[in-house]
Amino acid sequence: MRKNKTGSGLSHRTTRRTFIQTAAGGATAALAAGVGIATRPARAKVVGANDRIGLGMIGCGGRGSWLLDLINTLKTSGSNVEIVSVCDIYRPRLDKAAKTYHAKSYTDYRELLADANVDVVVIATPDHIHGQQAIDAVRAGKDIYCEKPVTHWRQFELTKQLFHVVTQSDRIFQLGSQYMSDSAWGQAGKFVREGLIGQPIHAECGLFRVGDFGERGMPIDDPNAKPGPDLNWEAFLGDAPKRPFDVSRFFRWRMYWDYSGGPATDLYPHCMSQVVSMLGVKMPSLVVATGGKFRYEEREVPDTFNMLIDYPEKITICVLGTQGNDHPGTWSRPPSRSPVLRGWEGTLTFEGEEIVFTPAYGSQKEANRFAVKQPYDTARHMNNFLTCCRTREQPYCPIDLAYHVQTPLQMGILSLREGKAARFDPAREKILL
Repeated sequence: MRKNKTGSGLSHRTTRRTFIQTAAGGATAALAAGVGIATRPARAKVVGANDRIGLGMIGCGGRGSWLLDLINTLKTSGSNVEIVSVCDIYRPRLDKAAKTYHAKSYTDYRELLADANVDVVVIATPDHIHGQQAIDAVRAGKDIYCEKPVTHWRQFELTKQLFHVVTQSDRIFQLGSQYMSDSAWGQAGKFVREGLIGQPIHAECGLFRVGDFGERGMPIDDPNAKPGPDLNWEAFLGDAPKRPFDVSRFFRWRMYWDYSGGPATDLYPHCMSQVVSMLGVKMPSLVVATGGKFRYEEREVPDTFNMLIDYPEKITICVLGTQGNDHPGTWSRPPSRSPVLRGWEGTLTFEGEEIVFTPAYGSQKEANRFAVKQPYDTARHMNNFLTCCRTREQPYCPIDLAYHVQTPLQMGILSLREGKAARFDPAREKILL
């Protein structure tokens, strides 16, 4: 198990030492077609190598605030980036962020996207809001850093639409799956492509932690908060089922199926992105999942979630996890269950700062160890995005990887909820139950 030097979710190279487990609570939704957003991509400003990048933050809750602090730290360390605009549908959060970073404030993200001073946007809103905001950002000519997951579990069609909108544009898209900044995955992926393990056949990964990160991990900022000019409940709901205002749903949205997918979409992009990238697989053929609420009854979403994913390349990925136990250590190494890649000729595992090759029975290959060039770093992940906005190269976690990770996760949730195996039809690009 490879470990960073802090024992936290942030590497020693990242400025902040405390990993904030709360999530972004501010969000807005594109409910009215054609309001402030062009139906075709706008002419985008080309950011030169020495130009300042004007950044707009959509969502100033827990994760959004954390990212704002990180971006500001990059700026003070020499990165030519400026936080020019912030947006949130909850006024207290918006005002605090605007004052802290001397930024222009918006309560409607479409107005932020229309701001000519904004070159790139960071989306840190609840899961079910990400997809439409990202599509609108592409059409407004902005580059995008979007927190994981790329979309909500029930939004496969929106996920597919976003994938095609981004790939048909010239926009940079980086998913905030920061562990992809670790060079181990690129190095191991090269070994796989070169045939070190032979024909891949099986992989496993997962994430284990203690805590529901709903009731306890997402504080209610104001128990007396109510919809009105300082809290836009309709914008928060977006395309989710229409419900009366509920202070818990607004502030602790990760507990509810309407806005979250539990560990499958909240946590597993962190471990699946690496494995999908290393194996080079795309869409699965079949997904089955098990799990449920085995410890935290106050929430709707599961705390334990396991899935098996079969691919047409005759490879199975096994994803295991629970929020009821943290062995081998919550955030001790991303992910807390290091990946295992098995092939006909051998296996790749990850120990310390080394990639370990173990020959399979009967193989003529020799055991070997390879040094990892650089550990993961959240600051590097964000800086990679900003660099790619200048070079127009693909970032660590681009839209195609986000699409190929999110789809099996969506299939897994549908499998669990419906009690059926989920299949993917590549000809029609559809999930079938």
